[in-house]
Amino acid sequence: MSAADRPPTPSSGVRRAVVRDALRPLTIPNGITLVRLALTPFFVLAVLEGNARLALVLFAVASVSDLFDGLIARTLGMRSQFGAYLDPIADKVLLVTAYVVLTWPGLPEVKIPLWLTVLALSRDILIVVLSLVMYLAADVRDFRPTLLGKTTTFSHVVTLFLVLVANVEHVPEPVVLATFYVALALTLASGAHSMWRSATMLERLHDVGPSRGGDP
Repeated sequence: MSAADRPPTPSSGVRRAVVRDALRPLTIPNGITLVRLALTPFFVLAVLEGNARLALVLFAVASVSDLFDGLIARTLGMRSQFGAYLDPIADKVLLVTAYVVLTWPGLPEVKIPLWLTVLALSRDILIVVLSLVMYLAADVRDFRPTLLGKTTTFSHVVTLFLVLVANVEHVPEPVVLATFYVALALTLASGAHSMWRSATMLERLHDVGPSRGGDP
């Protein structure tokens, strides 16, 4: 009998069950996250067509859904590994797309300045690169966002929302500019903190490694 014809052993069935339970893709929170991801192209189309009001509504719905999927997952015990990966991906896709289309020349009347978009996207790329380096160099898989990182992301959401509102209703220019500079300051601080955090973790792991290797 070949290996392919052999019936699955109980241990393999248990492993598959554990993996399936860990992933749990078909849950309410994951469904909400997928809807948020699906709203992104419609948001882009609304901006491209100059329908600022519809773009504002779509962005608001997508942003609010980010609060509900996490709340439902925690309250109903529906956390999953699939959702842990999908949720930040959906968030980044929405934020990066919104930053790009709201900076593009000739689209919205009130735009996000190019320098803020470049720095915001550079910070995201930096975090991804640092996470990859931590994983490859030290097998660090748990690189959770800090309070500063969450505050920076929140400031980006507020900035995007305010720009969309400014394309529908009048918003005083000083308020918009203040939002830009607050987001800039948080972006720079968050990027610097991510580099310091990664360097500290690698240094700590480097110091611990030799001592473990020298143990009898």
